[in-house]
Amino acid sequence: MTRILVACGTGVAAAAAVAAALAQALKVRGISVDFTLGAIAEVPRLAPGHDLIVSTTPIAESGGVPVIHTLAFLTGVETERVLDRIVAALGGGAARDAASRGDLHV
Repeated sequence: MTRILVACGTGVAAAAAVAAALAQALKVRGISVDFTLGAIAEVPRLAPGHDLIVSTTPIAESGGVPVIHTLAFLTGVETERVLDRIVAALGGGAARDAASRGDLHV
């Protein structure tokens, strides 16, 4: 099962909203995901075992897990573009490599 850590400032409201929107969008694309919610400060501890981190604020240390920093699922702006990048990052290849280097922030 694909595992995504969704992180925000406190690990509560924004993370829950992003995870809910992302879960629905990925379900439409036939992708099943297990989500973990957490605060930015918890990311280094929570990151191991996850395939991707989606955050609403910048992350200094992700433990080598690819990070996509975005507000799209809170604002509704460019959600499809960000969703395409998330799917690409989960699928491997060049997009995942870019994300692991920190080059895939949207």
